[in-house]
Amino acid sequence: MRGENVEAVAFWVLAVAAVGAAVAVFVVDSMARATFALLASFLCVGGELLLIDLHYLGVLVVLMMIMEMLVMAVFMVMYMMNPAGLMPMTMLHNRRGAFAISGAAFAALAAGVFTVPWPERAGRPPRDPTVALGEAIMGSKMLVMMVIGVAILATMIATVVLAAHRGRYDPEGDDGGGAR
Repeated sequence: MRGENVEAVAFWVLAVAAVGAAVAVFVVDSMARATFALLASFLCVGGELLLIDLHYLGVLVVLMMIMEMLVMAVFMVMYMMNPAGLMPMTMLHNRRGAFAISGAAFAALAAGVFTVPWPERAGRPPRDPTVALGEAIMGSKMLVMMVIGVAILATMIATVVLAAHRGRYDPEGDDGGGAR
């Protein structure tokens, strides 16, 4: 197979896997399984972005979704009443309403695809689509967003440090100073 054919096959395999994993989010019977199905769907989307030469966005989606879903899994283990969100549950609460709304949204979007005139390409694609996309989205605010990212990370670390009752090297020990 030629390189173009391999990319086309990979594209369709990832597309089907992304949709399948997204459907699995609503089919599986626990929050933990739904979380990892959502992670699988986002990883497939990240792979799609890599295939269309949007390397920065692809890697960003993969890294961001891995961290986000793992943090969500950790919080499920810590705070959910059932252990690790593995107890059976359903993600659908209003089936008729959800089907009606999703059917109407799908019909409206499908109608838009066929009724809206598609624009013709003007000019050539940019030399580096990632840089062009970053400039289009962020403009001159990229430095501000980088600083905000570091500030958010520092805030998360400070919150964890301040929330801990005792530090790691507390002379009282884990048992409160009882047995030595």
